Amino acid sequence: MVSKVMNRRLTSGLVAVTGLVAFLLLSPAFASGGGALSDVANNDISNIPSLQRGAGNFVNYCSGCHSAKYVRYNQLARDLQMPEDQVVRNLMFAAAKPTETMEIAMRPEDAQRWFGLVPPDLSLIARSRGPDYLYNFLRSFYLDPSRTTGVNNLMLPGASMPHVLATLQGTQRAVFSEAEVNGTVQHVFDKFEQVSPGTMTPAEYDEFVRDTVNFLDYIGEPVKAKRQSLGILVMAFLIVFLVLAYLLKREIWRDVR
Repeated sequence: MVSKVMNRRLTSGLVAVTGLVAFLLLSPAFASGGGALSDVANNDISNIPSLQRGAGNFVNYCSGCHSAKYVRYNQLARDLQMPEDQVVRNLMFAAAKPTETMEIAMRPEDAQRWFGLVPPDLSLIARSRGPDYLYNFLRSFYLDPSRTTGVNNLMLPGASMPHVLATLQGTQRAVFSEAEVNGTVQHVFDKFEQVSPGTMTPAEYDEFVRDTVNFLDYIGEPVKAKRQSLGILVMAFLIVFLVLAYLLKREIWRDVR
């Protein structure tokens, strides 16, 4: 009787641990936020070449307005497996020493005057919004003559940010259709139509954005890749330990009925 109870408890424990492992492995797929577009970024912070390309994208297209003040260049060199002199040559445009953080030269009062608000620091933007949101945001600019910047964004209507990647993506217009939502007729996004091409094909631009978002995901938590790999090892150890404990229990209780 005791043996049967112990078997049921251990079986329940094994099922619970297996379910927990499945949840931990699958939960990133449900971590993204909603929006007009719901494409998945599929970024991989363990992909070092992607992170290196993303760092270059960030410095060349984002760091003129956006800082990443919680990231130091020397840490970037270590994590992205880049020689420090290469980081100095290719990524350090607003710093004098590798120990400095990724600040910008633009003054807040100038940003306020030019854009109507100070562009936010992007160190934690991926943790705040999620990689999927950022991936869709950078692909959702469309022409809007009513805006001072000439563009609007499907994911963040009324965004003050200009489309700084327009030369790469090209320009597009958003097509809306009318639909009844909760008893009222509303304009619902239908699709994008290309107006003028950019220097990249749509597939190349998506990959460019994915690399950039991958870098933003990395700087939001530089130890994330190590934490995830360690978590998998810990769960694997617990499962192996549970199996060994179960086998040991069976051996000890083998003659007990």
